[in-house]
Amino acid sequence: MKLYRRELYLKRMRGFYDNAELIKVISGVRRCGKSSLMQTVIEELNERSVPKENIIYLNLDKRPYKRVKDADALESVIDKRSSGVAGLKYLFIDEIQNVDRFEEVINAFREEGDYSVFITGSNSYLLSGELATKLTGRYLEFRLSTLSFYEYIEMKKFYGKPIADRVEAELNNYILEGGFPLTVSLDAFEEKRFYVKNVVAEIFEKDIKKNKRIKNKELFNKIQTYIINNFGSTTSVSSLCDYLTKTSESTVRKQTVYNYLDILENARIINRCRRFDLKSKKSLNGGEKFYLSDLSFYFLNNVDNKINYGPVLENIVYNYAASAGYEISIGKIGDLEVDFILRDMDLNYSYVQVARYIDNGNTDARTGRNITEEREYRPLETIRDNYPKYLLTLDSLLQKRNGIIHENIIDFMLGNKRF
Repeated sequence: MKLYRRELYLKRMRGFYDNAELIKVISGVRRCGKSSLMQTVIEELNERSVPKENIIYLNLDKRPYKRVKDADALESVIDKRSSGVAGLKYLFIDEIQNVDRFEEVINAFREEGDYSVFITGSNSYLLSGELATKLTGRYLEFRLSTLSFYEYIEMKKFYGKPIADRVEAELNNYILEGGFPLTVSLDAFEEKRFYVKNVVAEIFEKDIKKNKRIKNKELFNKIQTYIINNFGSTTSVSSLCDYLTKTSESTVRKQTVYNYLDILENARIINRCRRFDLKSKKSLNGGEKFYLSDLSFYFLNNVDNKINYGPVLENIVYNYAASAGYEISIGKIGDLEVDFILRDMDLNYSYVQVARYIDNGNTDARTGRNITEEREYRPLETIRDNYPKYLLTLDSLLQKRNGIIHENIIDFMLGNKRF
């Protein structure tokens, strides 16, 4: 089957296809499309007329490589596949975490200078930061997410799937189905939810429950449930410790909470968004927010499909910006808060507020002003620098005010626009 090419990630990788100095690591939550991204890189090399024998692809989850479990066996397989092949060889290893001490092998081939190495992995080991310790300065990590809303619609078009006349209905579908790529190939909503439910169960079973750093599974489950159910809300670890201490009837240490939050983040279930003070230009401790790598983590763990659009829309915009390669933080300016500060690879900044609607009739009887509009514009108007400022809402009629760019969220994302 022809694969949809996720251009957002491929364009960041292309400059490193022929680089034999750095190992290219594709990481991400299970079933987010890492293997397919690797296959599309191979397709592009084929289109460049790279000889087939110079492309070595090993999927360690499938035959005939399922039994390759240690460094010696992996080295032997690679030697056999590359024997007699001249020139730069492109080595692709899928699910490399199946091999014990794999770092030694891939680094040895990297040091030979005629292998461009690409690897993927999905378990808690590869996502835990231990890779950085053993391969410091020798690899680049490309973090793959589940589909953004833009990719969700584009993939539907690519595979000829029906798209609702009202694009707002597609946004609701995306919210409830989530962005795991295989869901797009399924037709019935029940099939999509059943598939995603099994994917999420697999993630919790293989990447969470077997993590040896979790000493108190009951406490971990409480933290996990709390964070998933309160995504997009300001979270104080001190307050969370107090809550857990009361409900657990034993003292819960801050460090334990931080460790368990790190596990959820390393497994790509949540993304931490830290606060930044726009006056002092410093990062702030505490009061951070957590967004879900995929909204299905919330909607599959709750009994109804009621959508709280505030945090949901924030989460969608966060994932859209992350997939486009922005660094993201929360902006604090005095007592006010800007939903997101974005920084691109050229160190350009932009500021983003997200709301469902501002044209909602929520008028102050005394002043005649729209309360919601004032609340959303005020933090952006308080910022005195000249970086672009955005207000993203679902309004169809857009406001023009003090140079702030008011855009419809759906139009912005489907236009694949940058901030």
